[in-house]
Order: sequence, then C-alpha cells, then structure tokens
Amino acid sequence: MASILGILLTLLMLEGLTSEATSFNSDVDDSMIQLYEEWKVKYGREYNDVDEQAYRYKVFQDNVKFIQSFNKQTDRTYTLGINRFADLTNAEFMSRYAGYKPGKRIDSGAASFRYAEVDSVPPKMDWRKQGVVTRVKDQGNCGSCWAFSAIGAIEGIHKLKTGELVSLSEQELVDCDVKGENKGCNGGEMQAAFDFIMKKGGIASEENYPYVGEDDLCATSKTKQIAASIGGYEELPVNDESALMKAVANQPVSMAMEASYEFQFYEKGVFNGPCGTELNHGVLAVGYGETNGTKYWLVKNSWSADWGDKGYFFIERDIKKKGGRCGIAMDNSYPTD
Repeated sequence: MASILGILLTLLMLEGLTSEATSFNSDVDDSMIQLYEEWKVKYGREYNDVDEQAYRYKVFQDNVKFIQSFNKQTDRTYTLGINRFADLTNAEFMSRYAGYKPGKRIDSGAASFRYAEVDSVPPKMDWRKQGVVTRVKDQGNCGSCWAFSAIGAIEGIHKLKTGELVSLSEQELVDCDVKGENKGCNGGEMQAAFDFIMKKGGIASEENYPYVGEDDLCATSKTKQIAASIGGYEELPVNDESALMKAVANQPVSMAMEASYEFQFYEKGVFNGPCGTELNHGVLAVGYGETNGTKYWLVKNSWSADWGDKGYFFIERDIKKKGGRCGIAMDNSYPTD
C-alpha cells in the first residue's frame, strides 16, 4: 500500500497542491487505484521509480476519466475501452505506434486504375470470411504500421492468385527496406514497400524471417527464401471512396489514415469521431458494409487482437467531407499479380 500512497503524495507535489487546498474523494480514488493496479497486472506494466509511476498513474487516470465520460454519451456509434495504451498520452502514443510517413510517389508502371470499369460491387464484403486475411498481428513498440499494411495486402493477393494463405515477413521490410522512403521502426509508406518487394523479386515468410519489433541488420540469407511475389502495384484515385469500394470488393487494400486520441482507445462500433487528414498510420481495408443505416469500412489494424474489435475497427464510409473520415480516401494502394 506504501507505493500507492507514494503515488498520491507525488501527484500532490507534481500538481503543486497543498493539504488545505485539496481533498481526495476516497471512494473514487480507491476505485481508480484498484483499476490501475489490475490494469498493471493484466498488461505486465512496471516502472523504474515512484516518480515515473506517479506520472503514469496521472496519465492513466486522465485517460480513464475521458473514456468513462465519452461512453456515457448516448449519441455515439462507437465506444472506447481501457486498453494497453491507457498510461500513454496521445503524443507518446503517436510517436510510438503511428509510423506512416507520406513520401514522394514512385511510378508503379500502372497505366490506369484496373477496377475503373467495374460496374457493380456486392453490397457488403468481408475478406476474413473468404480466408484471405491472416491473423491480427502486433507491431509492438515500433513504428512499422506501414510494413504490416503492405504485407497484409500482399498476403491477400497471394491467397487470391495461388489459393495459399501465407503469413509474410514484416521484419524483412523493417530490416532491409531502408535505402529509400522507409526507415524501419522510424516509419515508412506502403507504396515504397511494394516497390521494394517488386524489384527484389519477392518477400520471405514470417516463419523464415520472424518479427522482433525493432530495427536490425538485414538477414540476407533469410531474404533469399521467397514465399510470395508481386508484379507491381497501383495507387487509387485520391478522395474517391467509390473507387476504393471497387478495389476492396476485389482484394484487401493498403490504407493510410489519421489516428486520433479517441482512436487510441477505440473498442467497438463504427468510428466517426473527431480526426483530421494528417495521415500518420497505415492499416488494411478488408471489407465494407452497412449497419443501422451507417456505412462503414472494415479495417485490420496491427496493434494486437487485444485492441479494438479483436484487432479490427469499423470506420464511417461515404461521408461528404473531402478525404473521407480520418483521411481514409486520400492515400490507398494495392499490389498486383
């Protein structure tokens, strides 16, 4: 119990408060402390010293209060949850987990958008049900979302053209695709990853080149064991959700978006919260549909199956705002066979 008291006393000093000016609500504090202790056990969280623990408790408390206040609102189409990111400020979270870095466009050799002449698409799509999507993965404390997005799209097209679903190596991209736009755990973009894999002649499997979640030297011997290859890639028309729907109806698509504070704690439902178009996160569109009159995109994330709706999220589709919700119509691409 001494450590808990230490946290509270340190918080008082951090906030510059005196005993005369402050009185804790013991019921609220006790329940918050208990929640915090249970959360630390669940996620194996440990801190170096009492000052760090006090700071993290304060961040946790602020985030939990925000989540609880948000979930009390009755006009929302989604809910938030207390997940493993609950002791991080949004700035800290973005610096660690949102690693999409828009770069200069590379000529993919594509003459046009191949799905431009598609006349009709099914009203809903879920590539998971077609066996085209691998398990939800975890990028860890590494800004490699771009690699997971690109690899997910290649896993999809490989399954569609060969009938074989193979989990491919994000780590090869993190370690080896570092001479151009992509910088491993310091961020990158999906189109540059496609270009790297196309020119190299393929990508290794996750089994042969497993993910470790940090930058390392390129293991050349492992990269020679090709598990899948692509012929090229195409970029979708900008700000065109109709074109995006045509593409997603035919294969999983790499998607860039802005991940916001509320998105950090997304749990379930159709996300339509506040966000802009400062693209900072790479994800994988694997479907679309409509629920209770709200159109959505079904998207695979790379923050583990513990985050969101078992690692996935639903985000509002076909809004009037240019760029789409959180910029999801601004920068999308897919590999070709």
